[in-house]
Amino acid sequence: MVLAASATGCAGTRADGLWRVYDESLAGARYVDLTHTITPAIPVWAGFGGSSFGRALDPDTGREYDYAADGFEASRYALATDQLGTQLDPPAHWDPAYPAIDELPPTYAVRPLVVISIVEQVAKDPGHHLQPSDVLAWEASHGRIPAGSVVMVRSDWSKAWPDPALATRTPFPGVGLAALRLLHEERHILFHGHEPLDTDTTPTLEGEAWLMHHGYTQAEGVANLDRVPETGALVAIGYPKLGGGTGGYARFVAICPPGWREGARIADTPEAPLPRSDRPLHWDAAKGMRVR
Repeated sequence: MVLAASATGCAGTRADGLWRVYDESLAGARYVDLTHTITPAIPVWAGFGGSSFGRALDPDTGREYDYAADGFEASRYALATDQLGTQLDPPAHWDPAYPAIDELPPTYAVRPLVVISIVEQVAKDPGHHLQPSDVLAWEASHGRIPAGSVVMVRSDWSKAWPDPALATRTPFPGVGLAALRLLHEERHILFHGHEPLDTDTTPTLEGEAWLMHHGYTQAEGVANLDRVPETGALVAIGYPKLGGGTGGYARFVAICPPGWREGARIADTPEAPLPRSDRPLHWDAAKGMRVR
């Protein structure tokens, strides 16, 4: 009992510590995935080329592992780039003096989520880039952007996902350098995110260049921003810890207030055990991946 009390700080008192935060706020929240599924057919910059999935092989025999013969299957992935799908770009993507994906601090895990919509501006100008005036207009309605928050820029560009043609569609909405400088230098946000696969349409990608060469990260290829509130939510941030990685296949999940209209709730979601499907997962050679 002494060990248990020491390990928890105060045995048997769930009112103390972060368990109380979970019980009172997170357990009843609604969860919205902001992440695209990675498949061999998703949009990707032509300079990286395509990726492929395969079935893992027994190195001794060269035979594919099989549910019937081996009791399990596993996958192998030939990914052309770490800049694929929904991403988190560490500054080492452009500048080797700054951290790679595995060097980002664990404090990135959970942050306040701000969503700034430029949907109306994009409807008039498909190439609209977030401007300081857009940020200030948002603050006039919602208050000052919290320091340390993650700011996602909603444009609805991702509505056409996973059409591969998105990777070459121009113009596309972006985030202007002046807005980035305002967000980082004056509001001191953690990072921003956007739906397209590039920050801006300038010849030198000036916004992304400024971010990376000043030690900032950014999220790209974000989805479902129309399903989360502009204020009041949190974002959970996950990515693989690839040694020396210059990009990250990221998972962003918005944690929205219990009264929000969208998202899954823990109480309503089968989790442990997970539900069994009457459509078994199987390899589809035409799609080059497992499907149901």
